[in-house]
Amino acid sequence: MTLSDALFPTRSLLARALMVLGGSVFIALAAQVSVPMVPTPMTLQTLAILIVGFAYGARMGAVTLLAYLAEGAAGLPVFANGLNVVAFAGPTAGFLIGFVGLAWLAGLAADRGVKGVVGLSLAGIAASALLYLPGVAWPMGVAGAVGIEAGWVGLPADKIWAGFVAPFLIGDAVKAVIAALVVTGGWAALKNSKA
Repeated sequence: MTLSDALFPTRSLLARALMVLGGSVFIALAAQVSVPMVPTPMTLQTLAILIVGFAYGARMGAVTLLAYLAEGAAGLPVFANGLNVVAFAGPTAGFLIGFVGLAWLAGLAADRGVKGVVGLSLAGIAASALLYLPGVAWPMGVAGAVGIEAGWVGLPADKIWAGFVAPFLIGDAVKAVIAALVVTGGWAALKNSKA
């Protein structure tokens, strides 16, 4: 049982749609809290995605991220720094696609009963680490294979590490712990309200 299941045990299609919309808006707002870095900015996007995944579960988390990506593809300025569909041709496109997997993996941990700060933190760190696979595959070669030409396409591994991975490792670990604290706090508040 996830936190959202505990809060809303019976959910209509409308309630689920509102949850997806609310989750995607939450992620879009978090994406606008940005520290400019080259080639990819550091945002609170992954924090919000982990919270959504932990709270919603794998299926609803992934659907929420698919809705978020669809909003950006439709032209809404939901991605970091107010970007929209153009971000799918930029250096962060691999991470954008990987966000669906990040939410699904975080949600899978919640679906399997992982609770508490330590368990959720470890699940969040592991899911965040896997986000780097599509994130770095895009600039290393996938973007070039689909015809995108830019200075960040086809960079050597050391440049990818320095620009796309190393600056974000500590921040991703901290965000995983914060997401675990938020969701664990939600469980505690729910338990106290029923006591």
